[in-house]
Amino acid sequence: MEQNMKQQIRAMLEEALPIVDFDSDFLFSELDSLGVTTILMMLSDTYDIRLDATDATPKNLRTLDSIVAMVEKKLAEKTT
Repeated sequence: MEQNMKQQIRAMLEEALPIVDFDSDFLFSELDSLGVTTILMMLSDTYDIRLDATDATPKNLRTLDSIVAMVEKKLAEKTT
């Protein structure tokens, strides 16, 4: 499932933020506050999880893989 989720998240975010390089090794540095907010809002809505400013860390938004990991962690927390 993880690969499928990664592809889904990539497609969604590339459409919303076409100028961002989602293959970057330090994605967070390419994002402005609007980009960060857009990512958090889209993921919250799509996966019905709660993301807020405390989740907008360079660690969570470092790469596409770390974004997927953050979503998976929030989904796991939701089911417990």
